[in-house]
Amino acid sequence: MNVLEVKEVSKLYGDFTALYKLNLTVEKGSIFGLLGPNGAGKTSLIRIINQITAPDEGRILLHGEPLNPGHISDIGYLPEERGLYPKMKVFEQLVYLARLKGMEKKEASREVNQWLERFDIRSWQNKMLEELSKGMAQKIQFIATVIHKPHLLIFDEPFTGFDPVNTELIKGEIRRLRDLGATVIFSTHRMESVEEICDEIVLINKGEKILEGPIREVKSSFRANEYQVRLENAKIDTLKHAEILKKDEVGHQVELLLRAPISKTRDLIHELMDSGDLLLFQERLPSLNEIFISKVQEL
Repeated sequence: MNVLEVKEVSKLYGDFTALYKLNLTVEKGSIFGLLGPNGAGKTSLIRIINQITAPDEGRILLHGEPLNPGHISDIGYLPEERGLYPKMKVFEQLVYLARLKGMEKKEASREVNQWLERFDIRSWQNKMLEELSKGMAQKIQFIATVIHKPHLLIFDEPFTGFDPVNTELIKGEIRRLRDLGATVIFSTHRMESVEEICDEIVLINKGEKILEGPIREVKSSFRANEYQVRLENAKIDTLKHAEILKKDEVGHQVELLLRAPISKTRDLIHELMDSGDLLLFQERLPSLNEIFISKVQEL
């Protein structure tokens, strides 16, 4: 079942086309990566989904219904440019923002308490936002985004300001919310994070979709028949069944990056085993970052 459907959506700002007849679907219970270079149209699409602006053409469906003001409370949005009140206390601010999303005060207070406990930040509840570090404020913004338990969560660069420990904490929370039934749209320039947590991706550039699909399928479609190999007690200068792209020797071990036709992999493995002790043989698929760069540079 699709939670979100974008159908032939276009958006213009004067003579500039931010989106052009864009189509995409986001399945329920998935973490969906919305990718693209600066100016690709990602923010324009996110603003339309949040009803901050409207499309010039096309339509958007949420849970199969045309997007309407009643859907606002079913969406949680973490913008890249944060929007908290610097002179308002943490607890009061979170309760206030939760109530704006339709929660009763008692329910909102209970949820705020649970999240403060979960993040081990109860000691911050009476501090004003301007007293917090950027990373601390980010945690409060994250709570404000998810506290009303929306079915659709949109995170735009959610790891900005976090150290590695807190980045992993938020990644875990995003996965947990997905497992509890939320659907996530995740927009970032950090391709390594996309590979770690996203189920599917779409890549847009200059307002148009240029690539989409499950991550494994996308990477497989760009396979270059390259293999990572590690051998021990081997001396290799050439191979009959493969081209050596890279070679590193460390002590008694040699690491190789090879290119070979799929039809030759069995013969290649036998050749390597005859050359020394084969410790590793695995296909190297391109990273999302490599795919991102190559597709954007094509246009």
